[in-house]
Amino acid sequence: MKAASREALQQLFAVVDETSSQSTNAVEVDSQTGLEIFEVVEAIEGDRPLRVELANNAAPSEQRVALADEVFSKHLAASALTVVKRAVELNWSNPRDLRVGLVAAARRIILRGAENNNQLERVEQELFALSRVLHREGELSMLLSDRRVEVSKRRSLLARLLEGKNVTMFSEALALQAVGRIEKDPASDLVALAEQAAELRGYRIARVVSAGDLTSEQSAVLAEKLHSIYDHRMSIHNEVDANILGGVRIHVGNEVIDGSTKAKLERMRTALAAG
Repeated sequence: MKAASREALQQLFAVVDETSSQSTNAVEVDSQTGLEIFEVVEAIEGDRPLRVELANNAAPSEQRVALADEVFSKHLAASALTVVKRAVELNWSNPRDLRVGLVAAARRIILRGAENNNQLERVEQELFALSRVLHREGELSMLLSDRRVEVSKRRSLLARLLEGKNVTMFSEALALQAVGRIEKDPASDLVALAEQAAELRGYRIARVVSAGDLTSEQSAVLAEKLHSIYDHRMSIHNEVDANILGGVRIHVGNEVIDGSTKAKLERMRTALAAG
């Protein structure tokens, strides 16, 4: 996003947070609001002229808001309509960024619903765990990211995977919407959602690969060490891979700290060969 769209997104997030905090039955309202905003996204994805008009900065903002009200007021509850009208009132760099902004707003308000239901940490864990399942299940991940497969079929595939998993309604809603509009690949998109959940809690995610399960004490010590490195509270997600032999390999965003036994042996072999 360019500067104008980034600024618009932050202003839209402020409206989302205010809308959520003012809800008397926040969990129900936030969930419904998020899903309704996703419906608006699907509507403008399928109607390019409408999308262009709603993001037309050459037109007065009042005109864009009036158009949004005319098109969507009969289909949306008040809270969702408030967010959509504010979105089109803002100046976006291009129509695509308006769509991206609405997707981000819908995700954020569903995450706020999870927060209001004291389930935000659980949602983070569920989304991250699901991302690892898809990372391992290559064939399923390919099917879910195949844009030639109808959106309804991709969501049906994921819904079957989630059956019996006892995930929250927030995680299910976010995951099903994500596979409908793949950005990178299903696993990476779910990681991004988990990171958003962590960010709302004031944390960053550290994916820690180890040869065996970390104990709660080991996770706590590691979180404290990473806190001192990154100056940020860390949410530890442990993944077991016996192939690393020992030690840990840590992923924080795009950074990797590889202290695994396997990596140490490889560095030793390289040094010996060079010597």
